[in-house]
Amino acid sequence: ITHRLVAMERMREIVVLDEVSFELQAGAAVGVYGARRSGKSTLLRLAAAIESPDAGAVRFAGRDVTRISPRERARLLRSSVAFLTSADWLPSPGETVLDHVAMSLGSGGLTLREAKRRALLALDRVGVAALCAEEITASLSLGERARVMLARALVREPRLLVVDEPAPMPSLGDRERFCAILRAVSSERGIALLMASEDMTTLRGVGALMS
Repeated sequence: ITHRLVAMERMREIVVLDEVSFELQAGAAVGVYGARRSGKSTLLRLAAAIESPDAGAVRFAGRDVTRISPRERARLLRSSVAFLTSADWLPSPGETVLDHVAMSLGSGGLTLREAKRRALLALDRVGVAALCAEEITASLSLGERARVMLARALVREPRLLVVDEPAPMPSLGDRERFCAILRAVSSERGIALLMASEDMTTLRGVGALMS
C-alpha cells in the first residue's frame, strides 16, 4: 500500500507509507516500531480499514476492504476488527466498568443480561473482574483503565486486534503485564494482533517486528 498526506501550511505532499506490504495470520502477533510521526498510526488505521490507502489494497479474509461500501466497512469494524488506543477512553459519567464494557456490544440482538455476562467474562480474562467490575469508571487507575479498554475490545470477539501505543502505565512492570495479556489473548483465541509503539521494550516478545 501507498499513502500520502498533504501538509496544508506549506501545501506540500508527504509520502507517509510507500510500497508497504505484509501479511498477518490468525493468532500471530506483529509489532511495529518507530519514532513519533514515523507513520505507525497511519499504518495501523489502514490495516484496520479505518482509512483507505491512495494506492494498493487492504485485504481482510481475502476480501479487499478498500472496495466495499462504507456500510459494509462499518459492519466489518463492528464485528471483526477492534482498534485500541488510549485516546478512545470516553466513558459516560457515573457509568460502572461492567456497563461500560457491556455497552460496546450495542444491541446485536443480545439481552442486557447476556451482554453483562459476556462483559464480565472479558473483564475476568484481563484480570480485573473481581477488582473493579462494579466500580465507577472515573475511579480507575491507569493500569485498570488500560485493562478495561482491552476487555471492551475483546468482548466483541474480534478476529483482528489493532493496538496503537498501549496506554500509559504507572510502572514498567504494569506495562509488561498488560502486553503479556495482549500476547496471551492473541495466541489463545487465534486473534491476529498488530501493535505499534515507539518504545522497543513494549514490543518485546512479539513474534515479528517491523520498523
